[in-house]
Amino acid sequence: MNIIINPDRKDWQSLLKRPQHDTSSLNEIVSSVLNEIRNEGDEAVRRYELKFDKADLKELAVSEAEIAEAEALVSDELKSALQTAAANIRKFHEAQKRELPKIETYPGVVCYQKAVAIEKVGLYVPGGTAPLFSTVLMLAIPADIAGCKEIVLCTPPNAEGKVNPTILYAAKISGVKKIFKIGGIQAIGAMAYGTESVPKVYKIFGPGNQFVMAAKQLVSIKDAAIDMPAGPSEVAVIADNSADPNAVAADMLSQAEHGKDSQSIVFTDDAEYAKEIEKAVEEQIKMSPRQEYILSSIEHSKIFVLNNMDEIIEMSNDYAPEHLIISCRNYAEVAEKVTNAGSVFMGYYTPESAGDYASGTNHTLPTSGYAKAYSGVNLDSYLKKITFQEITKEGLKKLGPTIEIMAENELLMAHKYAVSIRNVKK
Repeated sequence: MNIIINPDRKDWQSLLKRPQHDTSSLNEIVSSVLNEIRNEGDEAVRRYELKFDKADLKELAVSEAEIAEAEALVSDELKSALQTAAANIRKFHEAQKRELPKIETYPGVVCYQKAVAIEKVGLYVPGGTAPLFSTVLMLAIPADIAGCKEIVLCTPPNAEGKVNPTILYAAKISGVKKIFKIGGIQAIGAMAYGTESVPKVYKIFGPGNQFVMAAKQLVSIKDAAIDMPAGPSEVAVIADNSADPNAVAADMLSQAEHGKDSQSIVFTDDAEYAKEIEKAVEEQIKMSPRQEYILSSIEHSKIFVLNNMDEIIEMSNDYAPEHLIISCRNYAEVAEKVTNAGSVFMGYYTPESAGDYASGTNHTLPTSGYAKAYSGVNLDSYLKKITFQEITKEGLKKLGPTIEIMAENELLMAHKYAVSIRNVKK
């Protein structure tokens, strides 16, 4: 891990680069699989489930009996934790509902906007190096609150054709009725195109590996909307010496253990403190059961020592992290100056893990710098906004000349006539 002291501003962009991969051959592979699923449906899905997940499936859908069996396998302790998390997530996302008033923009001209749930949504929940049952809660609960009529969940099975029982229990308490044993590219293709078993959806949500992300971006061209472009998980920590370096190290490793391409960044103004964090990271790695992932991730993780907090905030906003932890004395003041981040964790007692699981905010967030332009998943992600307008006879008489002169000057005479013909009628 590198400690970089007072880098020149002209070097910031290169120093903040995420791990890069050549995806030219990746898209070819993904396109080929997607085309087969589009053309062959369930048959192609089963073929690729056997190839990629080693599961020989007769039925793609998870049965009621399998859900009941799974529920019995989840401990009461874990069920209680999931229920608490689900309640907090539901409470936070319920609060995002809002009614927009009707606005009279001009005498006799009334406009308003109506939020309507996307009817059919697809949720992808990875099951690779770790079963992400928390992602089920994060994706399904706001979909349920929004009122999506059809919620389809795909997640990879094991070689025996079984889905992780906690994923199934999380789906049950989140209101998901349609669950399929499908992973990777084939899951995205099945939801985007529809197959004999899997309904076609209008928008696809959820994280995944580079193959899943490539598949999402390809189907988004014309077949289904997606939540956001995304890459490997990442965290940035703004810390001063009031924070225990062991806690900062734990925050770094909590992202590093996600995968080999994950990245952890620390910003501080104390070089000696930076060395303490580095030492703590080295010690904690020795205790981790996921060393393979952490050791690769930590190679492109960095600690930046800058001159002052203003520089730290500026560099953090340039990086636009998925997760930003602010662990310093004046954390509230610093938080006010954050402009680019997926989700912000304020104060020493607010680890990123809280948002990943149970505080109530959503953990499906923009990565790879997309936090400069994208929001994380929220209730609005599952809604579309339709505008309505109503103009009275008197309203059109008053506003009509404005419309007519604009249409005429754009050389769109039919637009003008559509107003004129109404204004001359009795």
